[in-house]
Amino acid sequence: MKIKICGITNMDDAQNAVSLGADAIGFIFSKNSPRYVSPEVAEGISLFLPPFVFVVGVFVDEDKETVKEISERCKLDLIQLHGEESPAYCLEMPRRVIKAFRVSEPEDLEPITLYQGVVSAILLDTRVKDIEGGTGRTFDWGLALKAKEHDIPLILAGGITSDNIEKAVQLVNPYAVDLSSGVESEPGRKDYNKMAEILEIARGL
Repeated sequence: MKIKICGITNMDDAQNAVSLGADAIGFIFSKNSPRYVSPEVAEGISLFLPPFVFVVGVFVDEDKETVKEISERCKLDLIQLHGEESPAYCLEMPRRVIKAFRVSEPEDLEPITLYQGVVSAILLDTRVKDIEGGTGRTFDWGLALKAKEHDIPLILAGGITSDNIEKAVQLVNPYAVDLSSGVESEPGRKDYNKMAEILEIARGL
């Protein structure tokens, strides 16, 4: 199972995440997020990351040209889309795409079918009104099991902490987990001890 630490905003957190064994780090380029990071800062962090650690850029209904510019500047490996981006939009991206879906009920899974053969993975996060992501809340993981029927690699997000990651992985067996609020001291600031604890648990599963 792969582990991504998302919402990285500074060099120390990035280096700590990598040293503890994260497979990927995520930069959020949506200015509405409390974990927003500027392309300038993200570029500086990316330059010092070791090989074989994936760099993921998170966007929400962003202009396609802006996504392409940031992808090149920050040397992104993958693009994660958290808005209403269409399959056609995804196909125009210059990197492999992770399409996020906010879910709270079975009907929220219906659009996933449209992205089969289009994206490299889907990410499920908790649907909370007027919040794009990073809610710190879990959803019914039975929905994640249902989503796996689409046969697209599944990344599980939404309120995953050291207290519930074992249960989440045992139930869902996702391709990867996406950690953010569960390893923070405050939005945009990671807690070393929380990262160390959850990564140790995850590596033992």
